Amino acid sequence: MGRRVDIGLPVSRIVSIVPSQTELLVDLGLEDKIVGVTRFCIHPKDLRSKTVNVGGTKQLHLDRIRALKPDLIIGNKEENERSDIEALETEFPVWMSDIVTVSDALEMIHQLGEITATQTKATAIIHQITTDFEELQQFAQQFPPKKVAYLIWKDPMMCAGRGTFIDEMLQLIQLENVLQKDRYPELHERVEEPEVILLSSEPYPFKEKHLAELQADFPLAKLLLVDGEIFSWYGSRLLHAKKGMMEILEAIHQS
Repeated sequence: MGRRVDIGLPVSRIVSIVPSQTELLVDLGLEDKIVGVTRFCIHPKDLRSKTVNVGGTKQLHLDRIRALKPDLIIGNKEENERSDIEALETEFPVWMSDIVTVSDALEMIHQLGEITATQTKATAIIHQITTDFEELQQFAQQFPPKKVAYLIWKDPMMCAGRGTFIDEMLQLIQLENVLQKDRYPELHERVEEPEVILLSSEPYPFKEKHLAELQADFPLAKLLLVDGEIFSWYGSRLLHAKKGMMEILEAIHQS
């Protein structure tokens, strides 16, 4: 973002306004230093009961954050509103990530390890994710590529397009995105017919009942419900990606 962020060390009062990065902070051993999180920070389950709810990722309660007097706020360029960040950065150190690729995610983990003095744990997480993804790619290569649409919203029906972290994760396991537009375009009949449609558990909570509705519009496609966290949470949740994506690939390629 072209900013300089001065952070006083050691950090002792952290507000995290991105769920995947909140989970990462806990896995780095910083749970006792987290004083505020969003209502979407659901991992670990008991964290919200121990911290202050500072609102949603895009609807922050700035007064609550100010009252916490954090010495570090951790956000993300896509998930948080620029106006909120610009207001907060005039009063507190606000460190932002911008994640599109797996390499970006690993660099974010490395940098957070540095600024929170948890380099050893950060390095271990990076090593495990790197190893897992190498094995995952090898596993995926035994299957032929499939053309896929990844749904994130209903009414309107929206997908993850190019230039997103989700698209990067699809490519990792040889799933070719039929959406050519960037960001989050709508799914309609004019796109190339997908062989597979993945219905994510987030941000829209797709359920079994939605499979039949969509099957009528795309009768030739294979439809699957998938855990959105393993495709879009770019922190330590990536440690769960290998097992989950292997199961998805096996389900896609079942006859």
